[in-house]
Amino acid sequence: MGATNILSGKKRILASAFAGTTIEWYDFYLYGTAAALIFNVQFFPMATELGGIVASFATLAVGVIARPLGGIIAGHLGDRIGRKALLVASLVLMGVASTLIGLMPTFEVIGWWAVVGLVFLRILQGLSAGAEWGGSALLSVEHAPARHRGFFGSFTQIGSSAGMLLATGAFFIMQNIMSAEQFAAYGWRIPFLLSALLVAVGLWIRLGVADAPEFLEHQASGNVAKAPLKELLVHHRRPLLVTIGLRLAQNAIYYLVTVYMLTYLRDVRGDSASGVTAVMVASAIGLFSTPFWGWLSDRIGRRIMSAAAYAAIGVFGWVLFAFLDAGPLAFLPLVVILGINVIHDAIYGPQAAWFAEQFPVHVRYSGVSLGYQVGTVLGGGLMPMIAALLFAAGGEAPWLIAGYLTVLSVISVAAALAAKDPASQQRGTELTDLHAVPVAGDPALSPEHQATVGTTAGTATDPDRPTERTSERTTV
Repeated sequence: MGATNILSGKKRILASAFAGTTIEWYDFYLYGTAAALIFNVQFFPMATELGGIVASFATLAVGVIARPLGGIIAGHLGDRIGRKALLVASLVLMGVASTLIGLMPTFEVIGWWAVVGLVFLRILQGLSAGAEWGGSALLSVEHAPARHRGFFGSFTQIGSSAGMLLATGAFFIMQNIMSAEQFAAYGWRIPFLLSALLVAVGLWIRLGVADAPEFLEHQASGNVAKAPLKELLVHHRRPLLVTIGLRLAQNAIYYLVTVYMLTYLRDVRGDSASGVTAVMVASAIGLFSTPFWGWLSDRIGRRIMSAAAYAAIGVFGWVLFAFLDAGPLAFLPLVVILGINVIHDAIYGPQAAWFAEQFPVHVRYSGVSLGYQVGTVLGGGLMPMIAALLFAAGGEAPWLIAGYLTVLSVISVAAALAAKDPASQQRGTELTDLHAVPVAGDPALSPEHQATVGTTAGTATDPDRPTERTSERTTV
């Protein structure tokens, strides 16, 4: 009976990670798809077509830019009061913002107030998404058996594929059951309004989980920092910079393929349906490829797999645009599968586990959230807008876009080589044993944290501290 209960608990943890991030990314990606297909007309009727497209993608970027702030707020609270509470709040916030976007009057009805309202709701989406990923990743990884962190963490990552599949699928259905006029008038709103129903399902699953024993014991030990973000920036800058670098190329290729490619195909080839269909196919395959790559990283290590995939991204950008310009669009799904399910997912599948492994528990939520979200802004959130500008700057040729992606790939390869990789070097090592928990009297701690830190049995060294010394830690 005990084993059955444990198994049931693990399944609910994985279901919570999957369902929560699926709903969050469904809502978030709805906006990206709408920005590529309809918002430039509904909300940004600029004097030129390029102006409308750039403005539409700029509001897409606003939501992504807000994500680090959401990550900072959630990281501070999550490292102090727990992961679960923040995950419930983020899910409700995302659902409310998305539903209101579905009700927002267009520019034609209320003028620039429509733009103001859209930007505000997009910011709320960004705050919610910034809070969601770090908590969901830690909830799954901190509950995972030591040898299966990559696989458990991949259930958080699957939510991205599932959310994209639902978002593109919803628009695909609306476009195919309605005329173009009906879709422009009200059809695009329906996927946003459905968010309220999905949030109710996600809350039912998520309210039934608890924080991991490692965090609960850390919380009970008195080692909780008053200012986790300060501790992170003072004592854990290296892993923070590494995680930012790990996001750059991976997120850039994702936004390039799933968002900008739709606009590029519409403008260059006069085809907006082929891109949506290809992204839907890749998203469906991602439900299986993402956990596969997470599972494989538990066996061969995260670094070698990810570094090879980052290098492949640097080449893939050139191949992608050569195909988009002249290739037969009937084969577009195969190209997108190569870029997303093979190359991108080899990085994305193990990313939740790899990020969590870079930080000790007392700053882990802050570390993974800030690294992930800042990397998202620099790598992916700005990519559609930058790509549109580079396309124009390159004489309406995509070579500057492909070159930009190659530069990001070089940075990400360097970050992969600098990251810790316990999956290849210390398989079976618990998260608790990868980092020491600080103790009172540790000279590397800020005065604020000194006052809050207690002591427990055990010794370890923290490789992230500026000098090597013996300290005490909490064991699970």
